[in-house]
Amino acid sequence: MIIRQKILVTGRVQGVGFRPAVYRIATELGLTGFVYNDTRGVTIELQGQEKKISLFILKLNSVPDKPPLAHIETCDIAEIPLIEDETDFNIRMSDSQGVPVSHVTADTATCADCLAEMRDNKDFRFNYPFINCTNCGPRYSIIKNIPYDRPNTTMSVFEMCDKCAAQYKDVKDRRFHAQPVACATCGPKVWLTDSNGQEIEKQTQKAMEQTAKLLLDGKIIAIKGLGGFHLAVDALNNNAVKRLRERKKRDHKPFALMTDSIEKIKQYAIVDEISKRILESPQSPIVLLPKKEDNAIAQDAAQGVSTLGFMLCYTPVHYLLFEHGIEVLVMTSGNISDEPLICKNDYALERLGDVADAFLMHDREIYRQVDDSVIHIIDDEPVLIRRSRGYVPTPVISKINCERDVLAAGADLKNTFCFAKGNQLITSEHIGDLEDAEVYHHYINSIEHLAKLFEVKPEVIVCDLHPGYMSTQYARSLNVEKFIQVQHHWAHVASVLAEHNITEPVIGLVCDGTGYGTDGKIWGCECLIASLEKFERYGQLAYYQLAGANKASKEAIRPLLSLLKKSYGSDFSLEKFEWLLEGIENDKTKIQIIMEQIEKSVNCVETSSIGRVFDAVAAMLGIGNYNYFDAQLPIALEAIASENIEEQYDFTITIKDDIQNIDIGPMIQEIVLDLEQNIDKGIISAKFHNTLASALVEIANRARKSTNINTAALSGGVFCNRYLLSRTIKLLKKNDFNVLFNRIVPSNDGGISIGQAAISSQVAR
Repeated sequence: MIIRQKILVTGRVQGVGFRPAVYRIATELGLTGFVYNDTRGVTIELQGQEKKISLFILKLNSVPDKPPLAHIETCDIAEIPLIEDETDFNIRMSDSQGVPVSHVTADTATCADCLAEMRDNKDFRFNYPFINCTNCGPRYSIIKNIPYDRPNTTMSVFEMCDKCAAQYKDVKDRRFHAQPVACATCGPKVWLTDSNGQEIEKQTQKAMEQTAKLLLDGKIIAIKGLGGFHLAVDALNNNAVKRLRERKKRDHKPFALMTDSIEKIKQYAIVDEISKRILESPQSPIVLLPKKEDNAIAQDAAQGVSTLGFMLCYTPVHYLLFEHGIEVLVMTSGNISDEPLICKNDYALERLGDVADAFLMHDREIYRQVDDSVIHIIDDEPVLIRRSRGYVPTPVISKINCERDVLAAGADLKNTFCFAKGNQLITSEHIGDLEDAEVYHHYINSIEHLAKLFEVKPEVIVCDLHPGYMSTQYARSLNVEKFIQVQHHWAHVASVLAEHNITEPVIGLVCDGTGYGTDGKIWGCECLIASLEKFERYGQLAYYQLAGANKASKEAIRPLLSLLKKSYGSDFSLEKFEWLLEGIENDKTKIQIIMEQIEKSVNCVETSSIGRVFDAVAAMLGIGNYNYFDAQLPIALEAIASENIEEQYDFTITIKDDIQNIDIGPMIQEIVLDLEQNIDKGIISAKFHNTLASALVEIANRARKSTNINTAALSGGVFCNRYLLSRTIKLLKKNDFNVLFNRIVPSNDGGISIGQAAISSQVAR
């Protein structure tokens, strides 16, 4: 029986070789019709025997026939009238009419086929630093509009030569409709300049050789890559790394590392099979790996941590550099301090001229700067800490169809924003901390760009409850139909619900540094009974005073004094604890002033922040007394924790105002006793982590007994701590909980926006 069907395929189906795959399968089966891209995805019309069309659908979803980067979300099929005298199957021009809902494919690492051609001296793309095909290369970073066709990308300025055009038009070729296709004759070029922009070398291979030589000589090079500039130095040269820290004004935060093989990474870090798979994936993120002892990586590259953040080369430029004797490079974002990633050549010279000794440039415009993504492994699962290159703007598909376009403004730290459009939650790449004026302007421009790209016209704005957030103030400035504010920790729980596509209530366990509470206090360790429609606060870390407002997030002495005072009550005095405090803060006048603030509740806030407890305990153990970057002290405290320790400290849980309160006073006192007895600090750290995990599980058990809910959802920035998250998951599973945690969106504030969007999709229907 001959029939004709119209098939609409949605998902990641543009720019990934999907239409050529459709063409090949259809022609192999003797079917007629056509295929084209549109703003929804890919539309196919097929005519032929019914059993062959059924086989077509089967093959389209099978691994051998489906392109490697393609992901089918939906496949809607409708029977339509036959067309007489149709004799072939063809690929039609894209249809740009309609509202864009098609996925924009993320940028992906260079594939093995392209690398083989690049290294083949008989191939016309031999050593070409921008080689790509439908299975790899730039996508999101170069697209201006949907659908993803060359005129809508920054490649539109490069006219294809005859050889490239022939491949582009050949449906049987791997580069059929590969929009960035190019070669040395017709495509982008690379060159080397000094810090004043004066050309050093314009011939590709000589530029690569000279760049590698400069790096091996200890120079700092700004390298323009896929999503922006990196600042690179030889990771085995400590003097070069120190000089980079000084010039970039990044004194403490660990640097990312790059090399060209798993074998090289294994010289410096432990790589298990899961990490290997993620490192070699098309997304090619930075993966946090356990350090090997006595490795040769420069000491100043990553101090105070137990891991090294490694990524493999992911562009042809990277691979070509590593062919000239380089072992490992520091590859850190091309910016000053916490400013936005730089992607434009002239601006790079202006801002980084005093940082880099030379610049490896190219002339393919980066339309969207995109930072590297960061992953660690939890419970044998890859978990995103920063979601950016390789993962953005792939949407999360929701059960809920949002009737009105939504903009979720996100948080102020580690900001992302999110659009809810139909059943898609489209989250931006990592934007940064909005307190920096340049980042804030980048945030506003990014919202405008993505809104235009996806034709989003927000009728609903959702933001954090905190009145002082820049994101909240921006949200308030927009003239929209509906304005919603969502409590910070509820949004954290909702981010877990969104990615797991769950609408039922859960027991939410949220641990972070700060979040504005519904009572005007600063929350930070919460047990919420939450769904996407509502939440109630079931438990918390017992409030303690925090003196000095924002200073308390930097200076560990402030939460420490408050916790000591709360734990010991009238038994506490500065003289009694002078032996502990003098090693943390040598300004006795400052200590006295902070104590007076706490005792008189002057310039203090009440908080349940677990992040500040980490700071206090790190200071007690002599690890440090100041957070030079976010969570520096908690990271250092985790890094020293001993393995295979099952002991823990005491805590109590009491009920106050119908809220379960975790009192860690007994734990603080026992830590002091351990310090007096010179117990190993690694053991103290492990016992501390174990105590917090046990307290959270105890609260969850009580919540389950009260509500009959058996699913626990874990989120919040403190759960970026691998020890705490792994331990809590293990104990919850031991207690027969169904455990959910963030994996494809960050548990830190980078996931807030998708939680906000998910809630608004439900409450603003």
